[in-house]
Amino acid sequence: MAKDENLPLFATKLAKGRILFQFYSLLIFVGICFIFVYRLSHIPAKKEPGRWAWMGLFFSELWFSFYWFVTTVVRWNPIYRNTFKDRLSHRYEKALPGIDIFVCTADPVIEPPVMVISTVLSVMAYDYPPEKLSVYLSDDGGSDLTFYAMLEASRFSKIWLPFCKKFKVEPRSPEAYFRTAVEPLGEPVMAKDWSTVKLYEDMKKRIENTTKLGRISEEISKEHKGFNEWIFVASRRDHQTILQILIDGRESEAMDIQGQTLPTLVYLSREKRPRYHHHFKAGAMNALLEMPGFDGNGGPCYIGTGCFHRRETLSGQKYSKIYKADWKRWINRSVEDSTSVLEETCKVLASCSYEENTQWGKEIGLKYDCAVEDVLTGIAMQCRGWRSIYFTPERKGFLGVAPTTLLQSLVQHKRWSEGDFHIFASRHCPFVLGYKKIPLKLQLTYCMNLLWAANCLATLYYVIVPSLCLLRGISLFPEITNSWVLAFVFVIIVHRAYSLGEFVWFGGTFKGWWNDQRMWLYKRTTSYFFGFLDYILKRLGFTNSAFVITTKVAGDDVSQRYEQEVMEFGTSSPMFTILATLALLNAICFVSGLKRVIADVETLVWEKFALHILLCGLLVFINLPIYQGLFFRKDVASLPTSVTYQSTMFALLACAIAVY
Repeated sequence: MAKDENLPLFATKLAKGRILFQFYSLLIFVGICFIFVYRLSHIPAKKEPGRWAWMGLFFSELWFSFYWFVTTVVRWNPIYRNTFKDRLSHRYEKALPGIDIFVCTADPVIEPPVMVISTVLSVMAYDYPPEKLSVYLSDDGGSDLTFYAMLEASRFSKIWLPFCKKFKVEPRSPEAYFRTAVEPLGEPVMAKDWSTVKLYEDMKKRIENTTKLGRISEEISKEHKGFNEWIFVASRRDHQTILQILIDGRESEAMDIQGQTLPTLVYLSREKRPRYHHHFKAGAMNALLEMPGFDGNGGPCYIGTGCFHRRETLSGQKYSKIYKADWKRWINRSVEDSTSVLEETCKVLASCSYEENTQWGKEIGLKYDCAVEDVLTGIAMQCRGWRSIYFTPERKGFLGVAPTTLLQSLVQHKRWSEGDFHIFASRHCPFVLGYKKIPLKLQLTYCMNLLWAANCLATLYYVIVPSLCLLRGISLFPEITNSWVLAFVFVIIVHRAYSLGEFVWFGGTFKGWWNDQRMWLYKRTTSYFFGFLDYILKRLGFTNSAFVITTKVAGDDVSQRYEQEVMEFGTSSPMFTILATLALLNAICFVSGLKRVIADVETLVWEKFALHILLCGLLVFINLPIYQGLFFRKDVASLPTSVTYQSTMFALLACAIAVY
């Protein structure tokens, strides 16, 4: 027995293929050194055409090399962890701490209530002592439609949770489960319970019908006292605190159909008033209170979801070597007050004035005044001495949704890149805030994401200038017969070949990898550019911070095109105008370059511009979906005519300026 008490609860293992990656990195480093020697030894003379274009390309390559170094540091020593749940259960089963799980939503249209409650039901069904589990829904939209869905979920949980435990259901989200599950006709025991849990479809239909109606009927409003709160709601941005304990785990009535205790379930919509800044998602979280490489360098960053925190880390407390978690303090949370009294007492915690002149959002809770409050909060935690651990079990601990259209994805990454760069350019920069507090490798590791926005400048230069130089007849790369070309070809082939091999090794496909390269280019030339531009404009006082919620639902036609991997456009956007302009510019330059080679075949012009044409042709191939959206597709998801006209005009203008 004593021997078991000393066994570790988890094991740490180095990632496979680490030696291969380090060897590959060494080869790339040698190739980059040769490229720099070529650039410095072949700088055009002062009055020679293309001198400034050459220098700009050299600085772009310097930036790419620096960023490659940063990403290499991140991946140099990745580690993975395996847990021993049996040892944990044996040692701490009766002393496990209480856990609070937060689910956030902000708009019943973009984030449908049915999707929200499916998430809530899945976390309520965790394999964890229910008396120690509390689930909170933070509704920043203040919607009675979402509250109604939560009320329905509280009732259905009495059926769903025992069904999950009895038959070890996976996944435990009812929406995901019933999408693929087949009725168990050959299993009489499960078939008996199946008809009961299929009541989910009826519940789902009721919620969807009410959501489409856009209001709560008088009949439904009589089902719970909580609906009376909306009598005093002026708007979603002007209302009192709404707090309803739908299931109170302390009460004897909080039982499922098998007589087992249910987790506590709470609905909260914090108070909002026009004269108070509500701090977006960080404020909502405080009202309630991709990563192996990060782990190897000192701990992964916090990215807002899919993680667990010790309460002390969010309270501003510094870590001490003598620190010992007092789990019993959180187990015995017995409160004698009734549910209704507790609701009224706790409302003050979610009021607008509660945080005024306090350290909330500064030293306590999630940080304010940043679009990526999660990353900023994580840095602060680690600088206070806390360590983070990255864990990916074989059965995914969390499953989420992502944007299904190109514009939604680009807008989401624009917000992230802007917020990340805001951190890098502020006093919260890891090199400043983390000086002598976190390892240098971890400081560098953070820069991989914090410098997303800055990547736009070098990428845009490499996408535009070499193509225009090809159009004008100026060479920026060594001739194909020059031995210096080997350095460029070697780096390109080895870098992309390793990327493809790694992608396939982890279960991807060539098509998936190619789409990933396409999105890499699109994000750098639009999302990161607008994120960088917005940061500059905000620093100059021309714009203010805004939080854009990405939609979590798509129509059937949009979903069908997504499954078919057909790119979704369908609307005009400055981002689409930039993508289309760059695509057309490279197409014009590529055709012009081929024409030059064919016309002067005897003078071997192709030897001089081989790498130019290869780069330009690659960009044309990447942009095939853009050309289809501009000229060939006729469906509603094609690019609008206005984008076609604008991008054509801008591309022709750029080419005309370059030539004349």
